[in-house]
Amino acid sequence: MATVFIILCLLLDYLTLMQGAKILTVCLIGGSHYMLMDEISHSLHQSGHGVRMLLQLGNPVVTGLDYAGRPNSYDLSTWSPGESYIEEYNGWFLVQQKEFLLGRSNFSGFLSFMGHLAYHCDLILSDSALMASLRRESFDMAILDAFNPCSFLLARFLDLRYVAFYPGALSGPVSIGLPSPLSYVPAFNSELSDQMGLLGRVKNAVFSLMSPVAEQLIHQRFRHVGERHFLSLPAMSDLYSQAELWAFNTDFSLEFPQPLMPYTVLVGGLLSKPAKPVSQELEDFIGRYAEAGFIVVTLGSMVSSVPLEQLLSEMNAGFARVPQAVIWRYHAPQWPAHVPPAPNVKLVEWLPQNDLLGHPKARLLVTHGGQNSVLQAVYHSVPVLGVPLFGDQFDNLVRVTAKGLGLALKPTDIHSDVLSHTITTLITDHRYQASAQSLSRIHRSHPHPPGQRLVLWVEHVLQSGGGAHLRPASLQQPWYQRCLLDVALLFALLAFGLLGLGVLSFQTYDGRSKLKQA
Repeated sequence: MATVFIILCLLLDYLTLMQGAKILTVCLIGGSHYMLMDEISHSLHQSGHGVRMLLQLGNPVVTGLDYAGRPNSYDLSTWSPGESYIEEYNGWFLVQQKEFLLGRSNFSGFLSFMGHLAYHCDLILSDSALMASLRRESFDMAILDAFNPCSFLLARFLDLRYVAFYPGALSGPVSIGLPSPLSYVPAFNSELSDQMGLLGRVKNAVFSLMSPVAEQLIHQRFRHVGERHFLSLPAMSDLYSQAELWAFNTDFSLEFPQPLMPYTVLVGGLLSKPAKPVSQELEDFIGRYAEAGFIVVTLGSMVSSVPLEQLLSEMNAGFARVPQAVIWRYHAPQWPAHVPPAPNVKLVEWLPQNDLLGHPKARLLVTHGGQNSVLQAVYHSVPVLGVPLFGDQFDNLVRVTAKGLGLALKPTDIHSDVLSHTITTLITDHRYQASAQSLSRIHRSHPHPPGQRLVLWVEHVLQSGGGAHLRPASLQQPWYQRCLLDVALLFALLAFGLLGLGVLSFQTYDGRSKLKQA
């Protein structure tokens, strides 16, 4: 009888999966984070699942990005912290963007950003009507943007199983127990490649020791949220380790080779697609420059409208010196009135980056080094000039240079002559194009595209009743056990004990010898 009951339960689970699961996707940050979660939500919907995205509105405004979701696709629930706070928050963020462009990115600013996310989190979990409506949906699974710790607290608050999607590389600031030999796996923010000399390994060890401290400082920003909304305060590290699966927006065309665990999946390139034709306006502009081709310039969804006159003037003068057309994403009303754009520069509010990079006359991508932009360049085999501003962009561009895909310039090093010379080098030196084509072949050679790959893994977790079979015992061990420090301590005690016995035996033997001689 028990066997029949188990079979019926398994059959019911299978039929539920065949009919499609109910999945909640959580996006509490805008910009590129939304674009990724939108793609994931749409892919799950196309595979027959019922999907609802919880989207927080009011993050720094991104001109041209439609937050309305996709017609005839997934459902959307939105939440906002209120107009007055949004205005204050966006003002603060504009100041931060200027600091990035001046080369003054620092950890203190990142902690302030996390403080804002924690404040949002407290407000979201306090919205009883929203939480009640999500509970009534009885979701089978949640897909979280793992960059924001609030996503994990929300999933725990709703008592949902969850898959964590991290929008960056494997060496992100989130520690999830992956094996990371320090001799060749760079720590987050170390700006190292996998080829390290002695000083590089010393630096890597120092950054690795600092990482847990930095992670704890980030988690402290969310402590009051846990205290207010949970009877038993969950540790963020525990919430990370309880994810059924971890998916990363990267793959080994760009990533340095390193050990993985069964619960990690690489799905880099979700926003990379075969190119569609660009508008006639853009095509006409490109056509005026014949075989010289064109350059795509975009410094990310959050810093395309920062009025920093000196940097803009130097970039504009540098672009004027090259023969290519330049399509530059920038909010035109913020452009300095007394700095006319160069004749070969076209400013646009929004550009179809994927389609432009897939155009046969695309010659170069000038980017802040965001993971999505770099992966699209890899997909379409376009060399990269990186201008890192904050976060993981410095490490991303180390990978770009190490792989031969391009070069990087700090914002403070951008002068018209340096910029034009670097662009000319990247376009005329065929080694960069050859590396881009090689990386593209690797990137495209997967048997399943990234969106389908993620869907298949999510369905595997749903069908198998969770991801417990993928998680090793090490995730439940204290850090000192994982590092075998208790074993090392035991060996040390035994060694000291044996040494002490040896010394004592020698002293006893020496004393007896002296007595006999006396």
